[in-house]
Amino acid sequence: MLDLSDVNEDWLPCLSSVSQTDHWLDLDNFLKEERETYDVYPPVADVFRAIIQTPLSQVKAVILGQDPYHDIGQAHGLAFSVLDGVKPPPSLNNIFIELNHDIGISQPNSGNLVRWADNGVLLLNTVLTVRAHQPASHRGRGWEVITDSLIRAVSARPDAVAFVLWGSSARSKKDLLDDKRHLIIESPHPSPLSAYRGFFGSRPFSRVNTFLAKQGREPIEWRL
Repeated sequence: MLDLSDVNEDWLPCLSSVSQTDHWLDLDNFLKEERETYDVYPPVADVFRAIIQTPLSQVKAVILGQDPYHDIGQAHGLAFSVLDGVKPPPSLNNIFIELNHDIGISQPNSGNLVRWADNGVLLLNTVLTVRAHQPASHRGRGWEVITDSLIRAVSARPDAVAFVLWGSSARSKKDLLDDKRHLIIESPHPSPLSAYRGFFGSRPFSRVNTFLAKQGREPIEWRL
């Protein structure tokens, strides 16, 4: 179930020690049992899509969320993203609203954020799988040990990175980050339940690009 064969090679060192622990084995056994009994998202091949799509050496920004979408056909391994032809969930619609308000980009025709991932945005959740229709159902089963290792690896890179933490699960990872070198943007989750509590108006997209420009790095092309 936990297959690293397609993961970009520069992520493997930070996962090598974790993959030898009981956390890894316990999580793997848990996921096998879950998939035998329930529908689990995303598909096995997409569980590590974030670190397949975006090499560690190319990360310029991290958008960190909670766990995958839990309705059929939505999650494909990139946080907040859906494949072409899938209706954007409310959280993603709110992201697009803020994108428009912040830097004037109109709502795209697709909710597929792979272009962001290819442009150096690590679209990561703190938990990488979920049982169908049961949000946060795989929280506390071992994913956090793995994703913490990924977050630490990004924070340890010599290049300055912008970390965008959306929601309480993501914001709880702030202590893993070197805030003396990196930009850390925190806000409530973009879901309809919390977006009006500070997500709207947080201007993450322009703030990321302003920071990258000051570091002499290429800005993110946010247009999909």
